[in-house]
Amino acid sequence: MGPVLTPLAFIARRWTPSPGTLRRAALSAVVMSVLIIVTGGAVRLTGSGLGCDTWPKCTEDSLIVTPEQGYRGVIEFGNRMLTYVLSAAVGWAIIAARSTKPWRRNLTRWGWAQFWIVMSNAVIGGITVWMGLNPWTVAGHFLAANALLTVAVITWHRTGEGDTAPRPRVPRPVRKLSWAISIASGLLIALGTTVTGAGKHAGDSSDVPRMPWDWTDAAHLHAIAAWVVCALALAMWLVLRVVDAPVDTRARARDLLIVLLAQGGIGYVQYFTGVPELLVAVHMLGSSLMWIAVLRLALSMRERPLPVADIPAQAEPEPVRA
Repeated sequence: MGPVLTPLAFIARRWTPSPGTLRRAALSAVVMSVLIIVTGGAVRLTGSGLGCDTWPKCTEDSLIVTPEQGYRGVIEFGNRMLTYVLSAAVGWAIIAARSTKPWRRNLTRWGWAQFWIVMSNAVIGGITVWMGLNPWTVAGHFLAANALLTVAVITWHRTGEGDTAPRPRVPRPVRKLSWAISIASGLLIALGTTVTGAGKHAGDSSDVPRMPWDWTDAAHLHAIAAWVVCALALAMWLVLRVVDAPVDTRARARDLLIVLLAQGGIGYVQYFTGVPELLVAVHMLGSSLMWIAVLRLALSMRERPLPVADIPAQAEPEPVRA
């Protein structure tokens, strides 16, 4: 009798995903990570943050939403249910990575990292409900969702690479500039939570505490950070042409500039129109797209070539005998 196999090892023995299937599995986790961020914003913008007033149940007496909780309870409970869809997408990515031949252990670890972030952020979400939508835990919940998006994008990118040591594709100063863009963009997203934490959309109609500063001051600081990111992105776009960087890397810099211009425009419009809910939701989607563009630009600065299968030499044809 052979050794007892884990469920993943059992599946891996019987299924080998194609490279396309592996990439689609990883991409599904990226898509669901963005969707969970946007729908989480919808919960807050519709005042449904306490639609389910406890966790992990929806009420003290019911695991699911009840008619008494109205549409806000449906919205909050629906967002909780999306976590299971997200978990299924992450699980598919893990299974596909584990079943690839040969087994890509590092890629599987990236998949498991997503799983543990999902689980930990579910707990943070529960703590947020228990604390009555405390703005600091709401901010932590949002930043953890972006941590999941980060790992999901890296996993997706790694499915198109090999497992060798990375090789630079651009000079070192350009790579440092990409890191500066990544750090500044991360700070920009974090500052966005201070605008939200002090702003109008607390997530519930009750007396939810806010962060102890004026939201307009936080918005001005957020805007300054946005201009810094735009300046760095424009510098990157120009520098990549000077150093004759690969075409796909230049395309990533172009994509980032386009997303930043659109995101900046939406940000200013929502500020001067009283922060309407719809524009805030679009701005949250833009934040995710911006972060994806930043990560893809940084990851395009190096490469890990896929292994090339050995092609057996053709045998010499036998001489024709008369």
